[in-house]
Amino acid sequence: MKDKRCSIWHLFAGIAMIILGIAIWANPFASLLAIAFYLGLILFLLGCGYITFSLSQYSGWYMVAGLFDVFIGLIFMTNLGLTAETLPVFFALWILASGTMQIAGSWEIRKLGMPWGWSMASGIVGVILAYFILTSQTFGEWALVLTAGTYVVTYGIISISEYFYFRHYCRLLEK
Repeated sequence: MKDKRCSIWHLFAGIAMIILGIAIWANPFASLLAIAFYLGLILFLLGCGYITFSLSQYSGWYMVAGLFDVFIGLIFMTNLGLTAETLPVFFALWILASGTMQIAGSWEIRKLGMPWGWSMASGIVGVILAYFILTSQTFGEWALVLTAGTYVVTYGIISISEYFYFRHYCRLLEK
């Protein structure tokens, strides 16, 4: 029986992801609209899940959360332009929160006598990046598209690497 980890689909998926990542970089406006749509779709589906769960658990809190997510998801999907324009702000606020937590965490690490410099530097870079995104809409859109494209290309490279690793591993098992 052939080992399923040795499938050529890792290679095909990796190549497709690299092509998609390059397409994201090449079409920033369309990419922002797609991100806005998929974020809205995810929120909508998440809300439906919360509503379904609330009905089986008789939970008003899950019902409220579900209705809120469905409502926000529908707004995101039906107002793609507005959503795409506000995404960099949400992205920046997330980076700002993460950077601030990294700075605070690095002080805690320092108190323990452990290496803390990289954590502090990463937090400071995050806060600075968030500042630039919040003060320049264009920079924010560019940063979001660059991040999305880089993630997709990196995912593709990892998938291709897994294909070659598992192919080598499977050959060793056959011997």
